[in-house]
Amino acid sequence: MDRNANKIVIVTQKSRLQELLCKYNTKAQAKFYIEHMGADFSDYILEDETYQKALTDVKQIADKYAKITVVDREFIPNMLFGKDDIVIAVGRDGLVCNAVKYLSGQKLIGVNPDPARWDGVLLPFEAGELEKIIPQTITGDCDVKNVTMAKAVTNDGQKMLAVNDFFIGPKSHTSARYDLTTRHTLGRVITESQSSSGIIVSTGIGQTGWYKSVMAQAKAACGLFGYDGSGDYEKIGWDEKKLSFVVREPFPSNTTDATVVFGTIGEGDPFRVLSKMPENGVIFSDGMEEDAIEFNSGIEVNIGMSEWKGCLVR
Repeated sequence: MDRNANKIVIVTQKSRLQELLCKYNTKAQAKFYIEHMGADFSDYILEDETYQKALTDVKQIADKYAKITVVDREFIPNMLFGKDDIVIAVGRDGLVCNAVKYLSGQKLIGVNPDPARWDGVLLPFEAGELEKIIPQTITGDCDVKNVTMAKAVTNDGQKMLAVNDFFIGPKSHTSARYDLTTRHTLGRVITESQSSSGIIVSTGIGQTGWYKSVMAQAKAACGLFGYDGSGDYEKIGWDEKKLSFVVREPFPSNTTDATVVFGTIGEGDPFRVLSKMPENGVIFSDGMEEDAIEFNSGIEVNIGMSEWKGCLVR
């Protein structure tokens, strides 16, 4: 295997300790702040040491098989990936989502640096397993899971992709005002004026995250009101051409309704949101608030499936 013929991009993210050092400059100052707040600073140190060890192992293994480039998650939007690059994400599940939407078919390997701490739904491998997985990925002898991504397009030309989910709503904790057009559960397309704390549109992968937490809250509330809670929302496969949505905290009033609060978006189904917010309306994907696009009065966004698919090595 010709090492110089292959390229691996290792995507990293800062540990909590590294983020504290960026803010407080020294470990002593960071320790003082954390302990002053009553937290255990040793846990921050342990997390960082565990992450750095895993990252070192990943680099050493990858270097045997390819030229490597290391890039922090904040620089991913500016990274130019070669069509045959292999990408390794070392971090939490969200790092995989942040990386995949900037790829165009390149294979991505998710590495869980701390299985005792992170669930790792999108991180099927530990660092040591790369000795086997990297050669298989280079030769194409690996199992790849294609994942559906969501796409948002506004009427003023703004575009965005999501691997996990979109948030459409207010920048701060206030109410969003908008018109929502979608296919109702009864089959007809309806438009409803709503006031809420925002809408989450989720992919199949995203159903394991933010969407799941909102629906868990709704299900628990049903139990408090005497419903048995035995029902469940439609689960979507990672590669299915479907999305799901949920409206957070819808408020019925004289001018707003709350009948269309969750559902599934199939291929070709309409899902449009017209902003009625004079300011502070935003759309962002996969938790990246700093990469939001404006969603103020008059802007309408269409949400559907992207033609691009993520390629996760399983």
